[in-house]
Amino acid sequence: MSEVNIKPLGDKVVIRPLTDEEAGSASASGIIIPDSAAKDKNDQGIIVAVGPGAKDEDGKRMDMEVKVGDRVLFKSWAEKMKIEKEEYWIISESDILGVIS
Repeated sequence: MSEVNIKPLGDKVVIRPLTDEEAGSASASGIIIPDSAAKDKNDQGIIVAVGPGAKDEDGKRMDMEVKVGDRVLFKSWAEKMKIEKEEYWIISESDILGVIS
């Protein structure tokens, strides 16, 4: 996948879907494992861009807890968007449930 050319604002992050290999739905030799046997990858992805962070009541910028490259688990109701022919999610950092290590 190519690098995304978008800069999110505030506490927004841009997440790309996992590849079949990252999600475990393709074997090392490239054989595709059916969805019924593959683990659900719809609520996981890799962060490709992060905003500068939300502002608190005093107008001070709060640091983001996630960074580019993090594999994250997030609320699955988010809709995918097409940016430069690739699909991504753009969500608030607060919708991220955790970082997968």
